[in-house]
Amino acid sequence: MTTMDSQPVREALARPLIQSAPAGVRDPRPGLAGLALNEVAAWLSSRNQPAYRARQIADHLWRGSARTTGELRTLPQDLREALATDFRLDTLVDTEVRAADQGTTEKALHRLDDGRLVESVLMRYPPRGWRRGRATVCISSQAGCAVGCPFCATGELGFMRDLDTAEIVDQVRFWQRRLGEDEQHVTNVVFMGMGEPLLNADAVFAAADALSDPARFGLGARHIVISTSGVLPGMERLIELRPHYTLAVSLHAARPELRDVLVPLNRRYPVGDVVAAAGRFAAQTGRRVTYEYVMIDGINDTAADAMALARLVRGQLAHVNLIPMNPVAHTPWQASSRERIDTFAGLLRGAGIGTTIRRNRGIEIGAACGQLAADRAGEPAPDAVARRRQLLVIRSTEALVASASR
Repeated sequence: MTTMDSQPVREALARPLIQSAPAGVRDPRPGLAGLALNEVAAWLSSRNQPAYRARQIADHLWRGSARTTGELRTLPQDLREALATDFRLDTLVDTEVRAADQGTTEKALHRLDDGRLVESVLMRYPPRGWRRGRATVCISSQAGCAVGCPFCATGELGFMRDLDTAEIVDQVRFWQRRLGEDEQHVTNVVFMGMGEPLLNADAVFAAADALSDPARFGLGARHIVISTSGVLPGMERLIELRPHYTLAVSLHAARPELRDVLVPLNRRYPVGDVVAAAGRFAAQTGRRVTYEYVMIDGINDTAADAMALARLVRGQLAHVNLIPMNPVAHTPWQASSRERIDTFAGLLRGAGIGTTIRRNRGIEIGAACGQLAADRAGEPAPDAVARRRQLLVIRSTEALVASASR
């Protein structure tokens, strides 16, 4: 077997594959959706405005369709002008939308004030049996991502910056305005778009608070999922808060040596510690933890992987979600076949682990996390792609041999 010194290999894989353009100048005005109600009230009080103006602004912000302060017609002209001077009603400068799956899946590419691009996805689910129809929005928390999972297009971009609270919330507001045209509503929000949510925990928690606050967006906390690849400090904060949000852990491998390759954060926060923290979250909140597991052919989809996963999460209030890997052009890997996924799921269910197989949606519009932003950033150099593929083959082969020998 060909081997290479592990440190240079890790450093090479950690470098972004795609070089993004420099960021532009940011708008100094904060987004209005990122402010708590008492902050809006204090701003109004400082301008000798009556208290009821706060409710009018909130109605426009959280229930209305306006994108600029000039559209807030229930407010006097001088107040609209003051709002426009100090705040932005919408932090999404421009948005491009693509549709797939007969219109039930739509993906948005949002441009922010500094030119950074982030993505969000709307997935509509029609009523089925006793279940009501749903409109789930998947949102981003960072421009790019520092974790660098090699099967994820966002990881190819590297990390650019955190999103602020308003930039996160405004993605949901965008889709609510769109759904509102059909008298529909966002029913679920998942923090599973670009970025690692718990590496931007303050803004993510503030956004989740705004979305679940009855006086603001008003979505039930149980309909909000916060995902993480295993940032232990953020998970510990969630445990202390004891919220009603659902926790999802992007696991992707139960064997530590393999997870080092698939989820590089594992080298800092080992999988055993991550799963133990998730178990504490479930025990404290009574909320089932979802373990996300991308299925990669010949890499993490064997019987040994299934049994390792079952041992890892057994005894927890947990559910495993198996996800066929979305096509990512610059990896050497392919999605597991449906037969292998079914076998894997059967082994987990036989071990008493609740398991679901997710159907990928929007493949023709690049619905996998970060694909549109990566495409817009441009093609990487062919020699860089070839080198990355070679390194991934070497690292995954070494990891499989090491885990098999344990």
